[in-house]
Amino acid sequence: MKVAATMIEALKGNIVTMHFDAIVNAANSSLLGGGGVDGAIHHAAGPELLRECRHLGGCETGRAKVTKGYSLPADHVIHTVGPVWRGGDSGEPEQLASCYRESLTRAAEVGARSVGIPAISTGIYGYPLDRAAQVAVKTVTEMVADHPGAFDRIALVCFDDRTLAVFANALRSSR
Repeated sequence: MKVAATMIEALKGNIVTMHFDAIVNAANSSLLGGGGVDGAIHHAAGPELLRECRHLGGCETGRAKVTKGYSLPADHVIHTVGPVWRGGDSGEPEQLASCYRESLTRAAEVGARSVGIPAISTGIYGYPLDRAAQVAVKTVTEMVADHPGAFDRIALVCFDDRTLAVFANALRSSR
């Protein structure tokens, strides 16, 4: 889908091997690595990423901080802390939307024209996939419309077929 000359797409792949100006890390609040995509990004980037993250002082839920990409194909890693799903009445949708807004704001600040974003909070944080996809697509589309020309490509990177199907459907439904 194109919005304000920006290609927004859902695709399947391993975000740590993909070429983007910046990738988003679904991090924990310490920013010191963890499981899932966070652990994979830290592993692929090398020990320099952990050294830089130690100086960032962690990160609050819904916020984002930037580091270099080190050994990754991406120049930058944007670390964001998604909400833990608690049923949807504890501000989770607003916090998740903030993750996407903050991440794209940080990406624009470092001049990233292409950005890869995983399915934030849908792993061990338990955010329902369909609801997360709706928040992601709505927020990314709004950000692109509000900042025309800031990005060439934003990819919602899905690790498996199920996630890809849900995010692709959310994109189709948003047209």
